[in-house]
Amino acid sequence: MPALDAVLDRIARGAPGVYTLPAEPVRRLTGERLDVCAFVGVAPRGPCRVPLTDESAAHAADWTMCDPDRPRLRSVAVPVERFDEYRALFGGFEGPGLLPYAVASFFEQGGARAYIVRVVHDYAGPDDAGGVATGELVGLAAPLTFAARNEGGWGNALALELTFRTSPFQATALSDSTLRLASGSDTVAGTLLRLRLSDGTRHLRWVNEVATVGDAQQPRRYRVATLSAALPGADGDPFLPAHLVGIERVEGELAITDGAGRSERLVALGLSVAHPRWLATIVAQQSTLVWPGWDWAGGQIMPADTTLPPGTSEAFSGGEDRWADLVHADFFDPAWDPLADEARFAGLYALYRIADVTQVCVPDLYQPRALPPVDTVFEESLAGPEFADCLVLPPPPEQDDLTDALAGLVLDPALPGDLAQIIVLQQQLVEFAMTTREHIALIDVPPGLTPPQILVWRSHFDTAYAAAYHPWLSVARSDDARDALVRVPPSAAAAGVIAARELRFGVQVGPANEVVLQAVKVDTRVVPQDHATLHQAHINVFLQEPAGITLAAARTLSTEAEWRQLSVRRLMLMLRRVLDRQMQWAVFEPNGAALRAELIHLVTTLLRRLYRLGALRGATEAQAFFVHCDDVLNPPYRVDNGELLMEIGVCPAEPLEFIVLRLTRDGDGTLTLED
Repeated sequence: MPALDAVLDRIARGAPGVYTLPAEPVRRLTGERLDVCAFVGVAPRGPCRVPLTDESAAHAADWTMCDPDRPRLRSVAVPVERFDEYRALFGGFEGPGLLPYAVASFFEQGGARAYIVRVVHDYAGPDDAGGVATGELVGLAAPLTFAARNEGGWGNALALELTFRTSPFQATALSDSTLRLASGSDTVAGTLLRLRLSDGTRHLRWVNEVATVGDAQQPRRYRVATLSAALPGADGDPFLPAHLVGIERVEGELAITDGAGRSERLVALGLSVAHPRWLATIVAQQSTLVWPGWDWAGGQIMPADTTLPPGTSEAFSGGEDRWADLVHADFFDPAWDPLADEARFAGLYALYRIADVTQVCVPDLYQPRALPPVDTVFEESLAGPEFADCLVLPPPPEQDDLTDALAGLVLDPALPGDLAQIIVLQQQLVEFAMTTREHIALIDVPPGLTPPQILVWRSHFDTAYAAAYHPWLSVARSDDARDALVRVPPSAAAAGVIAARELRFGVQVGPANEVVLQAVKVDTRVVPQDHATLHQAHINVFLQEPAGITLAAARTLSTEAEWRQLSVRRLMLMLRRVLDRQMQWAVFEPNGAALRAELIHLVTTLLRRLYRLGALRGATEAQAFFVHCDDVLNPPYRVDNGELLMEIGVCPAEPLEFIVLRLTRDGDGTLTLED
């Protein structure tokens, strides 16, 4: 019984006795979530040009992540689970892009998890490091440089304060440069101490080394700390242990604010690179606002004097919003190779290895029209109940003109040349989804097109890995300084509807027939005749109805009838993910009848659950699905090659789209309704 022998081998047997066999692993196929959507677009701040990890000895510590020569990844995918989390990382609506509006709409419809990719320009040279604000922390023995975590004008408002906290330290002097530590002390090398002598003077010393004194056979051993420099004697006398009357441990506390309501406080920081909580290391690991400067990150931080005055930062400068340099190519990566195993790519292709992403939305792929300007809603007034001298108010600060901020992304669908370029860009997005076969591209019908023009546009796509939405939606937000309505791509709201429907009912339900929240109106009203034409062309239309704006369809852009429903494509994608990810345990299992029987049981159980949930159609299970894995499919030559072949067939249920009613009136006036 080789299987039992394998179980017995896992038992650690010692003294004679009774041992309990470990429980056999419970294997069960469960569903994979498909509600996660990725958004790729333009943000005023957020992770980009992130240093790549390096296992070499030269970059073994985390603080070396700020090395300016370290290779960096232009784009990264960052997960967020609510819009406030997005706002903290990527900013709000102050930029020129549609990304924040799209993400906000996704969460407002009921989305629970999204990945964000911030697009920045690929300078392919030294200019990649530009646009980042830098500043100095002064008031210390030597100034410390810091840089904003990522590029953008937001970094110019950063402010830092480093304060020092002291706590009692238990030790006794053995000599002018050694201390005997108290039992149980957790002191480590790199600790900064402030020592007070009997004459009232104070001195700062580093702990250079901590060693245990005494032979291993001796019952009483103790630890000794060696100081970085000898202590002077008190009152001009040679140093005596009695001169040391007080010791304090000194730690740093760094407060960081960005001037826009975001703040961080890092506590219990070490002030030497030898300390396990070295300030530069903790900043590199935990801060989302700043990087430590490379010029000091490998050294020490010394207060200005023994009174431990705080260090404060001077104004940061150098941060630039380089939106005008963005071009359409920045959303892609010419080096992308779908066959690469460990390579990391930029732009849209940063999503390639993200396992839980299904839908992909790119709201800033092109800009058909600039966002409305930021308006001043009211002017400040000093009027009050008492008479006083008139004051002339200073002029309000100038507002950034973002009209041409994304000039490199502007494309007007009304121009044939621009429309052709829009189609090429959307085809690249769809090609990514078709190549990976793990994503569904949600694309938008370009705004302003007439129904005949939409049909021409639609003729350029034929795939079940994409869905198209029309028309664009107008929103007005109370947390946005723009007073005018903002036109948002409809795919963002559709992504939220898809996620909400799956979370409530399951992947088998068609993601449509939902009222869109927080949308004011549709950009173009679709009349019933045009709706009928567009629906037959597989364009998913948002309708302005009395109950609100409603998503009226959930079709793919495939011309094949069996793949026309988005729910069918998503169901098959879920099944493939389940079989691929949850059956890896079967590799290297004995390739025999027992394994085949177990696999058939697992897959059959999964499909039976889906059938009972209504995901599969058929009067019986035999009509809804089949699972074959027998000797016919697995002849001896296949088994000898270490292969196992299983055939699985399913009949997905398509959602109801049409209800036909017959209303008849009998001679006696009775009305009869038949469906």
